[in-house]
Amino acid sequence: MNEQATKLRAGVVGAGVFGGYHASKYAADPRADFVGVFDPVHDHAEALCAKHGGRAFESLHDLVEAVDVVTVASPAVFHHDAVRRALLAGRPVLVEKPVAATVEEARELVDLARETGLVLSVGHQERFVFDAMGLFGDLPKLTGLSARRMGTPSARNLDVSVTLDLMIHDIDLVLALAGGAPERVEAEMFEARAGLPDHVRTRLTFPGGMVAELEASRVAEARDRIMDLDYETGARVEVDFLARTFEITDGLKLDPDFADRPAAKDSLGANVAAFLDAVLDPKAETVAATGADGLMALETALAIDAAAGGASRI
Repeated sequence: MNEQATKLRAGVVGAGVFGGYHASKYAADPRADFVGVFDPVHDHAEALCAKHGGRAFESLHDLVEAVDVVTVASPAVFHHDAVRRALLAGRPVLVEKPVAATVEEARELVDLARETGLVLSVGHQERFVFDAMGLFGDLPKLTGLSARRMGTPSARNLDVSVTLDLMIHDIDLVLALAGGAPERVEAEMFEARAGLPDHVRTRLTFPGGMVAELEASRVAEARDRIMDLDYETGARVEVDFLARTFEITDGLKLDPDFADRPAAKDSLGANVAAFLDAVLDPKAETVAATGADGLMALETALAIDAAAGGASRI
């Protein structure tokens, strides 16, 4: 099969910041042909296509009919409808996090992808940074983890809790390391607007005894992103994600030059590439988050907000 025949026609739903990122990755990938974008605000779609080529589609139906694969990068409240319609049309989907607005919607999408045999991938791309470091490698048993993700006040994403906005990145990483969902969720909320938590701390206990303590804020005085991992051998890894550095005790074998690896430099691009890999070769190995992974992260995030006493529904 020649190169032209193997190219996948790719389209994007949503012409916001992340829609633009995905469009640029498709436009640059030799395996893809960026066909265009649909956004209800047609001017936004036209502006994105002026940058990356393609066509500004008049409807979601028209976009889906014109492509082989779809990225959904619209606001989360619209994820379910766009993903469902794409899957029903036989199109594999990469959807930005969270996978859907509710657990019920997410379960429906995961079931539909399984029934149709189509790829459903979720944009938890920080997994690729972890993989570049070697934290998904053959390491001793993880016994404890703490993470702090602090952001300064911003006007973005104020329709969701800080748990679904920021903490969900660390939630997905913890679930991937633990290999499953927590059996106990404890949480407290420190600040909130309109019932939506802005500063949350949680303690997640997993079968086997591993404990993860996570904290996230979007009203902090300064940005900060730290994670500490403790292993049963006594080894400890301290990661500073903003500085892109880490310190190790007891000589775990991680890659000190991880920040220079392509997947760490451009984790979103790595996620798009992994999605195309999975569509072209269902047996391709990847650390990308599946629809089921996205569902587990959403379930955990909503459980944290419920335990903290705050609203969380999108």
